[in-house]
Amino acid sequence: MIKNISLELPPEVAFDEITFHLYIQQYLQLNNVQSFHVQLLKRSIDARSRTIKVNIQATIYIDELPQNIFEFNPIYKNVSHAQQVIIVGAGPAGLFAALRLIELGLKPIILERGKDVQERRRDLANINKKNIVNENSNYCFGEGGAGTYSDGKLYTRSKKRGDIKRILEIMVQHGAPENILFEAHPHIGTNKLPKLIQAIRNTIIKYGGEIHFNTKVIDFIHQKNETKGVVSIATEDVTQKIKEHLGISVLLATGHSARDIFSLLQSKNIQIENKPFALGVRVEHPQQFINSIQYHNNASHLLPSAAYNLVAQIALKTEQKAIFSFCMCPGGFIVPAATSQNEIVVNGMSPSKRDSLYANSGIVVAVDENDWKPHKEYGNLAALEFQKNIEHQAWQQAGKTQAAPAQRLLDFVKDKASFELNETSYQPGLVATDMNTLFPDNIAYTLKEGFKIFGNKMKNYVSNNAQILGIESRTSSPVKIPRDKETLEHITMKRLFPCAEGAGYAGGIMSAAIDGERCAEAIAKKYA
Repeated sequence: MIKNISLELPPEVAFDEITFHLYIQQYLQLNNVQSFHVQLLKRSIDARSRTIKVNIQATIYIDELPQNIFEFNPIYKNVSHAQQVIIVGAGPAGLFAALRLIELGLKPIILERGKDVQERRRDLANINKKNIVNENSNYCFGEGGAGTYSDGKLYTRSKKRGDIKRILEIMVQHGAPENILFEAHPHIGTNKLPKLIQAIRNTIIKYGGEIHFNTKVIDFIHQKNETKGVVSIATEDVTQKIKEHLGISVLLATGHSARDIFSLLQSKNIQIENKPFALGVRVEHPQQFINSIQYHNNASHLLPSAAYNLVAQIALKTEQKAIFSFCMCPGGFIVPAATSQNEIVVNGMSPSKRDSLYANSGIVVAVDENDWKPHKEYGNLAALEFQKNIEHQAWQQAGKTQAAPAQRLLDFVKDKASFELNETSYQPGLVATDMNTLFPDNIAYTLKEGFKIFGNKMKNYVSNNAQILGIESRTSSPVKIPRDKETLEHITMKRLFPCAEGAGYAGGIMSAAIDGERCAEAIAKKYA
């Protein structure tokens, strides 16, 4: 017998496996059955009232074995001698594009400028401890992309772009925990993501695909208006060996920080566009404080570290500016995400247990053409130049290391200097700075007014127990690479498929993976 149930339970029942199963047994009066199995379909926390509830949807298998939890079971083919597709970038878009190409009988050749997940660790340690930025291997570049050592959030609103469940199931098949299939806001954690990425790599290689690390693309191979391949250089080879890679098409999945690729496209007269993005700061609170607000001082020890989501519109003289929380990391850390030595960029991450003492979130302001107008001489790279200048200024003001400029939150809102700063999760350290000076006046004003509104929404959110760090600027790509809506091919360059976050078509692990699969399917449909 199979029963589908929906329940509203207290946390101490919903999150304790033994107690939960006893509750199900009593609820369904299963005392006289030989066995029953619980398959969770959905679990979400409702903390809107003082009494916190957990909403559960589940399928109960009574005296029979559960069905296969997977709806999707990809069949991978041996593509060792198949037609080649060149994939630039081994982030989620590139990796999931590769898996899908193998399903479709095409051979993926992935070129990744950075190192594999294990080798990346040394370069991350050098950023945190020695202030040394490897421009090809860092929190943004390397196997798995920016998400691997940044966080691992899997929540997305991109429901219409592709099958989210398929992506999640492929992740579980490669070692991700099964709870990502039913949690309302699934999250893997930066400590567990590397093994998942390695498993995907092994699948790609097992079925005949190739992955080349320390391989930076420096040019495209074109014939008239068709892309035939790319030229790469070996980044870890003192001889800087140059190599050509040819295929039936090139899938460009370089991520939002591959500035050299944007410049290369512009130099080759391949159309790109300025794209609105967002920038601001990371705000850091004690996690216990956020828990007390979100759980109304009534939190069970079984509840996960609390998150929040904030948004406001701020009226300026000539326009309205949106300000919103971005990539909120409960129980997390702030990390240095620069891709060049002379810039400061901060990002957030959480381990799987989300058990850090700190909560952090990006608080960012929407940036548009009015903001990058002073850089209009850079043409379609004007938004990028605006972004670069602010990151460089932050680096200069903070002492030209990877120490981040910072200010206590209430001091910032009240235009007061912070003569001392709080403890922080940010390893390279902090430098007390007037954060107003890092931003144009309209963005600084929007940040302050936005924080005031957020303080009204969440009591005591604005206090000197919190502090802000800069610069949070890599929210999305400041460049869009235009493509046909139907074919997903570049609008003027045939066989070139701009993909995911770096091209302006995704934002996060899930949407990038979905877009990678879509581009793979588009290539197979048109050119295989």
